[in-house]
Formats: sequence, structure tokens, C-alpha cells
Amino acid sequence: MSVTRVAAIDCGTNSIRLLIADLDPETGAITDLDRRMLIVRLGQDVDRTGRLAPEALERTFAACREYAAVIAEYGVGPERTRFVATSASRDAENSADFTKGVREILGVEPEVVTGDEEAQLSFTGATKELTGGAVPAPYLVFDLGGGSTEFVLGGEHVHAARSVDIGCVRLTERHFAGTEVPTPAQIAAARADISAALDLAAEVVPLTEAASLVGLAGTVTTVAAIVLELPEYDSTRVHHARVSLAQVREVTERLLAADHAERAAIPVMHPGRVDVIAAGSLVLLSIMERTGAAELVVSEHDILDGIAWSTAG
Repeated sequence: MSVTRVAAIDCGTNSIRLLIADLDPETGAITDLDRRMLIVRLGQDVDRTGRLAPEALERTFAACREYAAVIAEYGVGPERTRFVATSASRDAENSADFTKGVREILGVEPEVVTGDEEAQLSFTGATKELTGGAVPAPYLVFDLGGGSTEFVLGGEHVHAARSVDIGCVRLTERHFAGTEVPTPAQIAAARADISAALDLAAEVVPLTEAASLVGLAGTVTTVAAIVLELPEYDSTRVHHARVSLAQVREVTERLLAADHAERAAIPVMHPGRVDVIAAGSLVLLSIMERTGAAELVVSEHDILDGIAWSTAG
């Protein structure tokens, strides 16, 4: 059996993640060797300024230096390393500074993918192991990020995909900035923003035609962990958990009513998500309401896994 060892990096608006894995193209098996995440908030104020902040760049470069050491430890060369950058670096005027820094640290060119490419990678990562009928196709996969959310409808192949500019960081900065507990007016404004973005997504991706709704990324996995009442975050419990619309609504209402300290005290809450989880959960709830889905299948395998598979190809 021949396996390929690869390194995949997903640099989003809020977090930067690394996966080092052995892939078996014959069976479709992916074996994690190292999977880690750092919150760097690369997209800090990008929606307002149009530029990547110097401190955000330095946080990201520090994470890249840490990841470079791990990649070297596992013996993965640049030819099997892929760095994909998403919404924040796609939007920024000074993206060349970001590209230059990553290239110098990791020896690979960061690929600023389009929303459609991002959607395809997310779909591959999320659905490659969904076989046997337990989670019936077609799937509507959504990847709820910091700056954007990707929607992909497909079965064996992608039928339609669209990226829209709603995410936990972007919505927090637009609507909830400067307040710990959002007001009803702020929540209403955020809901209107989300609804408009879902209208855009629906122009391309039928949002009500899937047999299964599959949710990805940190907001979704965190809400699922809260629903499961885990004493600490456990990815094995969260992966492929099923969460109902009623449970998501209950958690969202709880998060919107909580202050910073109350959100931070939730056992599964990553410190870097405390101030953006309320907006993120509102996006999640709105998606479930719009699609008419009674439940959500949560996947820990997402764009990062898709990047890994693309590297092997």
C-alpha cells in the first residue's frame, strides 16, 4: 500500500490551521499525523480599512514559523506542501506583503483561492468519507468562516457553489463591535445582512434541495460541542454529530444573551472565538432556517482535508 505524506495549511480570516497527514488514494483514507490551529485574526479590521494590519501580519507570520518547524520535523518537502489563503488576504490592498512573508518563512507560494475554489476544497474534505448511505446525498455543505461562508451542493460531484461575504469576524465587526451583549436592533441588522447574503447564495445554489445539510468550521463545531455539553472539546465526539434546529436556536439565543465572561466560561470555548461566536451562531441558525433542515451533520473534516487531497494529486 502506497501512502503519500502531505502538509496542508488553511489561512482564513480568523485562524490558521495545519494538517500533516498520510493519504491513501486507493482507499480514500486520511491518517492525521498532526492537526493544529492558532487564532491569528488575520482579517482584523480588513472590512473597514481594506488592508491587513501590521500586528495581524506579525501574528500570522509567527504561526507560520511554528508550522514550518513542524513540517520539517515530519519530513514534508515544499512539493507536498500547499498553503491556501482565503477571504481576508483576498480582500486586502497589501496582500503582496502577506505573500512575501509566507514565501520567505515556508518556502511555498500562498495561493489566494477564489470563493468557488474554496467551496470545492471544502466539499471534497467534508464528503470524501460520507459513504454507505448513513448520510444521504445530495449534500449541501457550508463552510462558515471568519470573513465568508461557502455553500456547495453536490453528490459524487459538485453541482453548484457560491461564496458570500458573511462570517463570524466580519459580522461581529459590522454589527456587534463595541458591545458585549448585542441589542435587539443590532441582532436585527445582522440578521438582515445574513438574509441578503443568503439571497445571493440562493441565486446560484439551491438551498432547499439537499438530502443532508453538512456544516464545517469553528463556529459549527463549537456550537455542536456546546449542544453535546462536553466538559472539554473532543473532536471525536463532535465529528459527524447530529444537531437539531431547536438545539442550534437554543444555543444561539444563549450566546447572544451572554456577556464576554459568560461565553469565555463555556468549557469548550476557544479563547479566540469568545468575541465572535455569537455572530457566528446567528449565521448558523439563519442557514438552518433558510434551508428548512431539521438537523445538521457536523464535520471536523473540511477545507483543510480538501487541501491535503489536492496536494496529493
